[in-house]
Amino acid sequence: MTGAQQERAVLEQVPKLLYVDGGWRAASGGETLAVEDPATTESLVEVADGQLEDAMAALDAAASKQREWAISAPRERGEILRRAYEAIVARTDELALLMTLEMGKALAESRAEISYAAEFFRWFSEEAVRIQGRYMVNTTGKGRILTMRQPVGPCVFVTPWNFPTAMGTRKIAPAIAAGCTMVVKPAQQTPLSMLALARILEEAGLPGGVLNVITAKRSGAVIEPLLKDPRTRKLSFTGSTEVGRRLIEQSAEQVLRVSMELGGNAPFLVFEDADLDAAVEGALLAKMRNVGEACTAANRFHVHESLAEEFARRMAERMGAMKVGRGTEPDVEVGPLIDSVQLAKVSELVDDAVERGSQVLVGGGRAEGNGYFYEPTVLAGVPDDARLLGEEIFGPVAPVASFSSEDEAIEAANRTEFGLVAYVYTRDLERAFRVCEGIETGMVGLNQGVVSNPAAPFGGVKQSGFGREGGFEGINEYLETKYVALGV
Repeated sequence: MTGAQQERAVLEQVPKLLYVDGGWRAASGGETLAVEDPATTESLVEVADGQLEDAMAALDAAASKQREWAISAPRERGEILRRAYEAIVARTDELALLMTLEMGKALAESRAEISYAAEFFRWFSEEAVRIQGRYMVNTTGKGRILTMRQPVGPCVFVTPWNFPTAMGTRKIAPAIAAGCTMVVKPAQQTPLSMLALARILEEAGLPGGVLNVITAKRSGAVIEPLLKDPRTRKLSFTGSTEVGRRLIEQSAEQVLRVSMELGGNAPFLVFEDADLDAAVEGALLAKMRNVGEACTAANRFHVHESLAEEFARRMAERMGAMKVGRGTEPDVEVGPLIDSVQLAKVSELVDDAVERGSQVLVGGGRAEGNGYFYEPTVLAGVPDDARLLGEEIFGPVAPVASFSSEDEAIEAANRTEFGLVAYVYTRDLERAFRVCEGIETGMVGLNQGVVSNPAAPFGGVKQSGFGREGGFEGINEYLETKYVALGV
């Protein structure tokens, strides 16, 4: 089978309809939305464009199923997740190809995301049977204290386009394990991966109504009414801080439990005693994962003045050698950006930095091709007033600035409204602890360029959001604590 035939086969197999109450259905008015290939700008397929009526039907299904699902056996919930995990692993190649077609990342990166996404199902399949309360004698000696953990209730999830499968499993898995039902709205650019995931969970035995998927062009029109409906009890959103603020405001009316994984502006600090080879390798991972379209991507590189020039030179050499092209092509390392809006933003930020005096060591412009390609770019001598030191780039651009002291490095790292993740390279143990404690982020990569791990709590501080996904902490977002005072 040729590559083109494989692509057609994968696209034909994925559902194109809404998934509501255990069934696949067209949008209420028959509307559809086109899914674009960012590498060619051509339409891949059309999927249902859900309307308000469809979203309310999904919430009806979730609300009606909540009580039954909440009292289901934890072992049963765990086994469903385990079966889904095994199915995802078995279908890695086809799911990766589907992701590459709709999102653009290279196939190797898509396969890595599928593996990462599957691990959330495995992790929370094991946590489903470990939801615990406590029992103790009252401190007065009279009576007892009992606490129990119960599901929050129907949830609304809004997932982004940059990790279309993993950001779904990171929310869906703990909700299933905790006994919550849900309505999921994937990004309009990448609905196919979520629809494929829904099919897998259906085949794994997840009862109808527990998971409902609404694909839609106009997110606000279908989400806001759900947040204002008293049956909804939780919102989890991954996306921009700007949109997150609006959703928090909308969720206030019902005083919803809210989890927000918002924007980032990750600093990457390289101290004078760092292993420079390791720092460059870590920087490439932190910067170029997902074409730089990741909230955890290193956004700015603060390098000690004694190493800055050499660090920038090595980064330029490595990034300039990366092959740019359609993600399905052999040996491609850098795919297209997601759409024209993102391409224009990256171009604008680089142009601003150059106008302010930054030196372009490699790249610096749009790459050849019909799609939304941007050249891997390294900028040296970036001044403090360059916009890309304060704004999230979300592209393959590495701006390098220098510092002279530890205090200056920490101050530069914290000079942002965001606080998701930071990366620190040093061989001085005492400095490592000082810097990790001094940086205002929810996560730190110490001498490594990747922090994401299903077994660890993912999340930020400041305007990067609140709540944690993954790890032992992840399931707590979907559980309420009830206290019972026993008079015995």
